[in-house]
Amino acid sequence: MKTTPTPTILTDTREQDPLTFANLPTERATLATGDYSVKGFERDFSIERKSIGDLVQSLTHGRDRFSRELQRMRAFDFRRLLIVGSLADVEGHNYRSQANPKAIIASLTAFEVRYSLPVCFRETPEAAAVQVERWAFYFLRERLNAASEILRRYGEQAPTPAPLWVLSNTFKTRPQRAEWRKKSE
Repeated sequence: MKTTPTPTILTDTREQDPLTFANLPTERATLATGDYSVKGFERDFSIERKSIGDLVQSLTHGRDRFSRELQRMRAFDFRRLLIVGSLADVEGHNYRSQANPKAIIASLTAFEVRYSLPVCFRETPEAAAVQVERWAFYFLRERLNAASEILRRYGEQAPTPAPLWVLSNTFKTRPQRAEWRKKSE
């Protein structure tokens, strides 16, 4: 039975109220982009997490900074904006700002399209933590499967290794090659 190694979730050291993960190991690390990543894949996997209040703040007063963060996330193969709360919370104006819910939803949608960034809502921090664990597990599994496939293909296509003296001679000067041939005969 094939088993996938367990990914370690990295939580950014600047995350003030980090999610609690029940199923996967976690470590604190300073991440250049995002709030969560997978150890060993810090340049490939990034999740930015926002509460509804943080989201509204980021789309209004912190818009430029948030925009730069999302721009950096475009470089990641796997990227998500994870919002703890629901779309109904935004539509129902269940936040402190006076920002119009329609404006918040329009900005969120525009950023989603502009930065090719999937947006995912989860009602509770616990549900958000489970979602991050799922993404991390399946991301690592897919990466390992792809690597295995590449190794399998190269194993089937690999030429018969050249004799040692040919490889050794490739990196030697002419006098060294002549000496090596005498020794190997």
